[in-house]
Amino acid sequence: MSENQKLTDVVMPQLAESLVSATIAKWLKKPGDKIEQYEPICEVITDKVNAEIPSTLDGIMAEWIANEGQNVGVGEVICRVAVQGQPTVPAANHHTVQAMPAAVTTDIGDQSMRSRYSPAVQSLAAQHGVDLSAIQGTGMGGRITRKDVLAYVENGGRSQSQASAPQAAAAPSPFKGLSHANPAVTPEQYIPQPPVPERNSGLHMSESPKIPPIEVERVGERETLIDVTPLRNAIATNMRQSVTEIPHAWTMVEVDVTNLVLLRNKLKDEFKRREGYNLTYLAFFLKAVVNAIKDYPIINSVWATNKIIVKRDINISLAVGTEDSVMTPVIQRADQKNIAGLAREIEELATKTRQGKLKLEDMQGGTFTVNNTGSFGSILSYPIINYPQAAILTFESIVKRPVVINDMIAVRSMANICLSLDHRILDGIICGRFLQRVKENIEAYTLDTKVY
Repeated sequence: MSENQKLTDVVMPQLAESLVSATIAKWLKKPGDKIEQYEPICEVITDKVNAEIPSTLDGIMAEWIANEGQNVGVGEVICRVAVQGQPTVPAANHHTVQAMPAAVTTDIGDQSMRSRYSPAVQSLAAQHGVDLSAIQGTGMGGRITRKDVLAYVENGGRSQSQASAPQAAAAPSPFKGLSHANPAVTPEQYIPQPPVPERNSGLHMSESPKIPPIEVERVGERETLIDVTPLRNAIATNMRQSVTEIPHAWTMVEVDVTNLVLLRNKLKDEFKRREGYNLTYLAFFLKAVVNAIKDYPIINSVWATNKIIVKRDINISLAVGTEDSVMTPVIQRADQKNIAGLAREIEELATKTRQGKLKLEDMQGGTFTVNNTGSFGSILSYPIINYPQAAILTFESIVKRPVVINDMIAVRSMANICLSLDHRILDGIICGRFLQRVKENIEAYTLDTKVY
């Protein structure tokens, strides 16, 4: 048997039912690196979310077949792995691939991958009840491997470095004392900061924006070229498909949210102390929306050429923006959650989005999209529908305005609600009634409203 026949092809897996291809974003293993089963070998970008491809066997990376930035179809070979004990065959096209630096497992200075957990590691940690934030990773960039978790368990809850050097004091966990500690949240987010005015939920803009490095090419003195990233290209494709295939229409109502503002101000401090995360306006808005969808289920549908499919589950897609992209993670069965439960989902999904920890299952199954454009001061917007859904709703900024009540002028907290709709499925009359129901639900909040 020849050496080539001893190599095992690794193919692009079917990450989602509708997925036909994915783009190689970054190789995590270079030719010559050892690979353990379930250990991630590369990161890929799909039209839904970034994901990691785990190895299905132990071995040594032999060669890359797909380069970083290359789009690969499902079932196509992306690399070859040599089983341990078998010789690795040099790849003929290594000179065309920019190899990543070899991982230095003894260097604890590089912690860039410290909080990136593979599904296998998360599953193993959950099985043994292990807090991943307490484990010292030995993988590339401080990444935690399955071997690190198993060693931690075998050492009775200590990392390898802690077991071999007991005199070294372990760093205190930044999550100690928090009732809802989230390992995905960086410690910096829990350092007390001076209070700042809170305009809305802050769902979109992160407090410390992570602006990615952008490679540019200067053309003369008046132009600069910026490469389109695979993620930006996926967003462009989806937006083009939506506006090309869906006949958009748009409508808006204004809502008096004075009682809601008073209610939230009454509850937010105690809620933060009790739960460890913010009670945002968006949680109240979502509750009003899902209750309105129950009354008008046609809103929760998709177009299917010769029929309209009405979804029974109300799964709310949240448009969450970072500094360079917009993702739409999903709150599954939002109609079965109370306001506090929705607030928790908002916090967890927004955090995972900004830190690049969304999984494919976090992005699937959405039936209606809500966007909180008011978080960055917008008072009016015309959103593009999240294909193939039937509608998308935006909540604009809450502002105080003089309004007329019983022929008298009063200062009230007001907000606009904007709805884009698929005119193949929905018409003005049904959408007008739906928006009125959302408005009624929001204005029905009182100081006695319960969030649990």
